Amino acid sequence: MEGAEEPLVSRSFFFRAEEISAIRRLLPHDLHNTSFEALSSFLWRCRTIALNPDPNTEMRLMCLINSRSKLLNPPLSPGYYGNAFVFPPAIATARDLMEKPLEFALRLIQKTKTIVTEDYVRSVTALMATRGRPMFVLAGNYIISDLRHFDLGKVEFGPWGKPVYGFYVPFENKKGETGTVVAISLPVRAMERFIAELHGVVNVF
Repeated sequence: MEGAEEPLVSRSFFFRAEEISAIRRLLPHDLHNTSFEALSSFLWRCRTIALNPDPNTEMRLMCLINSRSKLLNPPLSPGYYGNAFVFPPAIATARDLMEKPLEFALRLIQKTKTIVTEDYVRSVTALMATRGRPMFVLAGNYIISDLRHFDLGKVEFGPWGKPVYGFYVPFENKKGETGTVVAISLPVRAMERFIAELHGVVNVF
């Protein structure tokens, strides 16, 4: 994959309702989707194009999904404050992500979300308990977490203070406009291509 040996650069991009609407114009008007699904499919595709992988490379998008509401029989013990999430992957070849309509990536994400049932969560838990936590597949993997509905402004990490940013984070700019900030790290040349891809659809600068 091109750029694998280059140093990484990090940028943050601000998506307002206007940018989400612009992304949705790339999708069939009758395709129901959340802003998270539209944004994630768009970024997954732009990131793949920016990395310029071999077309047959397997690309993954892994989203951390809160599993607390899935565990009902029995539910989590009262007072449990540990992690309760899974991260099932949406998988496609680089060629499909780059050449097929954005609808293709979005439907993959939607399908992946539907597999997270109570049985799935308990199966993953049992597997990790017996075999340990598996290593992430690193090549071609894009891991995201939606923190837009989590009030980071009220979180305090003791001596470390307040958080600076996460993945998908709610934000209000100096103009009073609200939206979502997304942090991205890519090799230098890949970041240039990523920004060019964004410019073709949205204005987030």
